[in-house]
Amino acid sequence: MKLLSEYSFVPSPENVDELYRSLGMSYPKFFKMDLMSKASLLAAERVLLSAGLRSDETKPDMAVVLVNSTSSAIDDIEFQKTISKESFFPSPSLFVYTLPNVACAEIAIRNRIMGETSFYLRSSYSEDFLFKAAGWAFSDPSCRKVLCGWTECLTDTPLCRMMLLERDI
Repeated sequence: MKLLSEYSFVPSPENVDELYRSLGMSYPKFFKMDLMSKASLLAAERVLLSAGLRSDETKPDMAVVLVNSTSSAIDDIEFQKTISKESFFPSPSLFVYTLPNVACAEIAIRNRIMGETSFYLRSSYSEDFLFKAAGWAFSDPSCRKVLCGWTECLTDTPLCRMMLLERDI
């Protein structure tokens, strides 16, 4: 595998919105997404742009593989706060665009990525696992590139690291 591009940042609501504005993106679904999905989409955007790939070009030979340790627990915690014994009015708006698969799907939809999308849960960050999971995607002979990354927003050390890998020829 060959590394074509990478980008890392510590996601917070403030710097995610700042990065969105700096990229000049126009993606209406962005504001419905949770922090993890937003961070993933933006990191993917930076990586793909730096590799010279535009969002409006179809990418039939690319896959998306993401990993974290908490799934969408940050949203589950916020949802739980809206439920009480005195007043049971949970907010469904907290679950719009919140599942880990949404992050993969939105990256694929926005960037016209037609290959596999997958999301794995691991107890901690492991670059070895990222490369292993990319290798699984490369087992499909039609896959030439894999956009993969760790995207964690709940822990004490949030991190979004995205890489674009290319199959060795």
